[in-house]
Amino acid sequence: MLDRRRRLARRLRGARRDAAGLWPFAHRRSLGACRRQGERRHRLVHRPHRPRRHRARPPRHAGARAPPARLSDAPRIAFLAAATEVAQTARDRLVAMYGEAQPGEAHFIVALGGDGMMLETQHRFLGRNAQIYGMNRGSVGFLMNEYREEDLPARLAAAQAAQLHPLRMRAHSMDGKTHASLAVNEVSLLRQTRQTAKLRILVDGKERLPELICDGIIVATPAGSTAYNLSAHGPIVPLDANLLPLTPISAFRPRRWRGALLPSTARVVFEVLEAEKRPVSATADYTEVRDVRRVEVREDRSITMTMLFDPDRNLSERIISEQFTV
Repeated sequence: MLDRRRRLARRLRGARRDAAGLWPFAHRRSLGACRRQGERRHRLVHRPHRPRRHRARPPRHAGARAPPARLSDAPRIAFLAAATEVAQTARDRLVAMYGEAQPGEAHFIVALGGDGMMLETQHRFLGRNAQIYGMNRGSVGFLMNEYREEDLPARLAAAQAAQLHPLRMRAHSMDGKTHASLAVNEVSLLRQTRQTAKLRILVDGKERLPELICDGIIVATPAGSTAYNLSAHGPIVPLDANLLPLTPISAFRPRRWRGALLPSTARVVFEVLEAEKRPVSATADYTEVRDVRRVEVREDRSITMTMLFDPDRNLSERIISEQFTV
């Protein structure tokens, strides 16, 4: 009975030592390791309280202000001007006020001149996602904003973007060559001599007009519908209409045909009839091909052009207002 009590007492003492982590061979650890672990547990349990140190902050006065937020760098602007004296003088003044960046490094490109300068700038930067803002230093300036020198960065930041897709022209000439070009405004076919042109018109592979006797014909973009197309009595097309106006120039036969509105996905083909006797040229904006026999025109949606306009006179508003101008 006594031996049984002694064995029970030994087991109790061993359990207490295991709980304290001091038993030398518990979990196959050395005596030193067990003692160090026990000491660490003792320090964690009996750690004295130490008050946290607070860093003293300088008092903020009632009139003191927080440091101003760091402003982003001013926009980098490239200035391009037409060859006229008025446009060149405007460019020099703006460069002196706002500095100048290279076109490839600029956030904005400012074109100074007329609509021709805007077309030239658009062609120069086609496919580069350039932000082009025009200011009128020419004559008509339908695609340009009002010329003002003050607050130009603010005007650029507030400008509204108009995104357009150019027309792609493929002209096949009588000598067997093929000429490709892009048009921001329109593609036009014009007679080259005193004799009228004879054209066959196909849309999406289907013949729509077997013979058109005329001085020429125009396929315009919505932005270009207010230019040559309008002067030929063609319709003005809003930007979001997804339509392309097809307008004849001085149609003789059929006498009452006034043109058509085509979906922007249409592929238009013009075949020149009696091409040797009645030569015809094809022009995409300012690129002209002489003595053509076949011309293909379609909208190229793989290319997007961006023009910036002041909010109070954006391009959509101008196109609508032009329809009520008398």
